[in-house]
Amino acid sequence: MPTLKINGTDIEVEKGTSILQAAELLGVEIPHFCYHGRLSVPANCRMCLVEVKGGPPKPAASCAMACADGMEVETESDMVHKARKGVMEMLLINHPLDCPICDQGGECDLQDQAVAYGYDRSRYAENKRAVPNKELGPLIKTVMTRCINCTRCVRFGEEVAGVTTLGQLHRGEDAEIGTFIEQAVDTELSGNMVDICPVGALTNKPYAFKARPWELVKTQSIDVMDAVGSNIRVDSRSGEVLRILPRLHEDVNEEWISDKTRHAYDGLTKRRLDRPWIRNAKTNKLEEATWSEAFSYIAENLQNINGNEIAALVGDLCDLESVVALKDMMEKLGAPHLDCRTDGTTYDPANRSGYLFNTGITGIEDADTILIVGANPRHEATMINARIRKNWLDKRTKIGVIGTNLDLTYPYEHLGETLGDFETLSKARSGFAKTFKDAERPMIIFGNNLFVGKDGAAIQAFTYGLAEKMGVIKEGWNGLNILHNAASRVGALDVGFIPQNGGKNFADIIAGTKDGSVKALYLMGVDEFEARSDIGWNTFVIYQGHHGDKGVEVADVVLPGAAYTEKDGMYVNLEGRVQHGWKAVFPPGDAKEDWKILRALSEYILTEPLSYDTASQLHKRMFEQWPHLAKEDEITPSAFENIGSKADLTKKRMSEKLGIQISKATYYKTNAIARASHIMSACEQAFVADHKFKEAAE
Repeated sequence: MPTLKINGTDIEVEKGTSILQAAELLGVEIPHFCYHGRLSVPANCRMCLVEVKGGPPKPAASCAMACADGMEVETESDMVHKARKGVMEMLLINHPLDCPICDQGGECDLQDQAVAYGYDRSRYAENKRAVPNKELGPLIKTVMTRCINCTRCVRFGEEVAGVTTLGQLHRGEDAEIGTFIEQAVDTELSGNMVDICPVGALTNKPYAFKARPWELVKTQSIDVMDAVGSNIRVDSRSGEVLRILPRLHEDVNEEWISDKTRHAYDGLTKRRLDRPWIRNAKTNKLEEATWSEAFSYIAENLQNINGNEIAALVGDLCDLESVVALKDMMEKLGAPHLDCRTDGTTYDPANRSGYLFNTGITGIEDADTILIVGANPRHEATMINARIRKNWLDKRTKIGVIGTNLDLTYPYEHLGETLGDFETLSKARSGFAKTFKDAERPMIIFGNNLFVGKDGAAIQAFTYGLAEKMGVIKEGWNGLNILHNAASRVGALDVGFIPQNGGKNFADIIAGTKDGSVKALYLMGVDEFEARSDIGWNTFVIYQGHHGDKGVEVADVVLPGAAYTEKDGMYVNLEGRVQHGWKAVFPPGDAKEDWKILRALSEYILTEPLSYDTASQLHKRMFEQWPHLAKEDEITPSAFENIGSKADLTKKRMSEKLGIQISKATYYKTNAIARASHIMSACEQAFVADHKFKEAAE
């Protein structure tokens, strides 16, 4: 490994490390614009110039020059300072003086470095060049005259997002970033281009002119738009969420987030439930009520219903505390009919490794062959898809797909569309099958939609049995993964919010509301199915949630809860990692945190109320029964147990085409918050109209 001196300090680094990276290890700051640690190195801004003694007589670009043994580098010499001032002067030739009206103000790299290295005047008297703004869609606002041609957005699109919409046009003074043919940036990661832009050329269009960064309260939280559990920062002012930004977590989302995570926040203020409601039996309309009236009405209607006639369902966005509280309350009522799988999946949750993303998110980068079965990672878990692309970009990993022919961001081999094709692949000895079986770390991603229906457990046994025969399970490696898309799913499965002894699953509960065996149904944040057409009209329905969405349509009582930004909550992501989100703003009106609503309701309907009065007491109760939940930001490994390789599946089922749960057409409207979001509606209009037309035609 080469040893060098930077500003007189010795440092030993890995071979291939650049001078800029070595300086960062020492805590020496070298200014830069075009360089980004997760992107390729273009070395075109020249701001990172340093002096290499004994080397060339001119300053060297530290981002592009590798460290060599015996090298001596100076980052603060007179030569370096003069060079940086010259570069800064050149960059500001055409840059407009519009910092007071620029949304990047206060967070702008160009501002910061102009203060440190810029002159207070310019020697250039020529007219400033102006560049026309580009229309890049509903999420990115452009002021292209501010652009310094660092090409970060271009490289991000090509390397991380997998789209080539943006590129650099022309040469010399006429060089500019554009789209060649005018079009929107159609990727689920486009908001990250705004984050990495070092100037105000690309800014957040929905956030334009709303606030300055120093006015905002910044709160760390966890995203609930999918099951990845991306780490986010919620920026709020005066009780309103104004923007959501990514928070660095190398093992989950690195420093990226999806556009839905970033921009669905405006749905938090629309169609909200801010007070309890009771349905008038005569007019069939919901009428305002107080909390005590709503609780009393629930107690009155449950009085003559046996526990075996009560059921409860948990939706996709619920925090783990509320799931545990609802489970405890149902147990005290003697109600065994519980389920969190409101998408109709029926896989066997008895063994934890049977429903986890066992490889782990970082493990995707270690896989040397990947097979995707009945899943669409691009839209079901965008950050998982970004990791797969990262793996392919680094190692050109072979990727195969069985199921719908997808528009992914990396090349793949389409191997079939049915379970029968998967069975055929498991027996094959050539082509992709041979590559997969010869791999040291093969990986299979099963889509959640694969296990929908009564035969979900049989399909799980069948597919897992075949996967094990294909060598996916090895010492130190478990390549079996389920791709969930609900933030609450893994946590709810961990605490056993599934049918208890003799209990009904989701499909049987819905059927029970029609045949009279389920007389009362508690929906907590359940808006994932068409409740009006599915639930029987004679069932007493309690809906607890934060939006007036599908569940409210059939509710006899509505209890207003808090959204994920309005409460402290625990979530377990698809790989089994326990994470916490924190309250950024207060819920609107009389809405309360979900577990507190259940604790208050228990005073009315239970002879012995729930035993916890504070969050710490509830957490203590949770950690005692499920110790792994106390290990924050850790993954508790689960040993693989063979579910079985024999399963009775009909020829019809084996030949059915495998579908997906979330497609391009449904990506922007997957939950109550997103459906209430005007920004998501604009994205749907801009990006999805053609796809819906094509799907309808097919």
